[in-house]
Amino acid sequence: MEQLFSRLANYQDEMVEIRRHLHQNPELSFEEVETPAFIATYHEALGLEVRTGVGGRGVVAKLKGGKPGKTVALRADFDALPIQEENDSPYKSKVPGVMHACGHDGHTASLLVLAKVLTELKDEVEGTIVFIHQHAEELAPGGAIAMIEDGCLDGVDVIYGTHLWATMPTGTIGYRTGPVMAAADSFTIKVQGKGGHGAQPHKTKDSIVIGAQLVSNLQQIVSRRVNPLDAAVVSVGAFEAKNAFNVIADTAKLTGTVRTFKEEVRVAIEQEIDRIAKGTCLASDASYEYVFKRGYPAVVNHKDDTEFVVDVARKVPGVIELEEIEPQMGGEDYSYYLERVPGTFFFTGALDDSWEEVFPHHHPKFKINEDALLIAASLLGAATLTYLKQKVSTKVLS
Repeated sequence: MEQLFSRLANYQDEMVEIRRHLHQNPELSFEEVETPAFIATYHEALGLEVRTGVGGRGVVAKLKGGKPGKTVALRADFDALPIQEENDSPYKSKVPGVMHACGHDGHTASLLVLAKVLTELKDEVEGTIVFIHQHAEELAPGGAIAMIEDGCLDGVDVIYGTHLWATMPTGTIGYRTGPVMAAADSFTIKVQGKGGHGAQPHKTKDSIVIGAQLVSNLQQIVSRRVNPLDAAVVSVGAFEAKNAFNVIADTAKLTGTVRTFKEEVRVAIEQEIDRIAKGTCLASDASYEYVFKRGYPAVVNHKDDTEFVVDVARKVPGVIELEEIEPQMGGEDYSYYLERVPGTFFFTGALDDSWEEVFPHHHPKFKINEDALLIAASLLGAATLTYLKQKVSTKVLS
């Protein structure tokens, strides 16, 4: 383990260099070309078994240890966001309107250098390690499900993943057993009224008024239809009904998101939105079209694996605090991996206390403390080696 930590520390500059290269050259979800090529080339140079085009644009590298044992998978995502970067750094994005504003460049850099160190130690590795580099996490249906269907989890016994978290202090590891990130769904409601002159409203069916009532009525779902002990969000994010100032709109379109942790709450809200849209439009003699699009399911961490990683984290250099966090309403398609195999998904703090202002994920001025890359790699590596050794030891004792 000491070899793991010391070698990773020696390669910290390379980790940062890779992260900055990726940050300067971001690629959007389902449009990644150069990034997966860069990842594959790096792993091939290590002599690992590499598959490209997994599930579309994913990359999977496999390290077979010098001794037999179980198989651990480690996952990092590598897509960027359609955001114009506003940071003034020497390694800011070179691609107009595209930015790594969520830390995926750091996830990838950490996993690549970890693969390098574990390859150097492979003679002592008791099992197999699978490095899953996933495309398109940011855009449903995401890359995870396609990569799983293409076999990235075949033979895997457990999976670990982390997310650099820019609003949590560097040195803090955030963990939680059970639901940790929400199911992320979207909906669209198109109200069909009857347009006309703004001076003759009595001859129209005002879709804007109906839509406004609908926005208000939807707020009753969480406040009056969901058990207050269950978390849920229903948010209308866009209301479109553009016309001239003196024209009553014929149609209005509402789009929004639903976030839940329990499947029964998810189903109930889907049905409630339809019921409220139907009743609101019926009251105004209008019609509607409703589409509810399911996104990623909730990320649900396995209890034993979460507790295991927390215990390992106590011995990792750079980890100062372990924090049991509240569930996050953000979505993550890491959920699909945890539906198939045991594992956990934890947060690695990446906030620098010296910053005057902290910007959230998906913000044009988002940034991370690059010291967090080493902590993320160290904990993922330590969890992997400890798990493989313990499983071998358990087998021998049994």
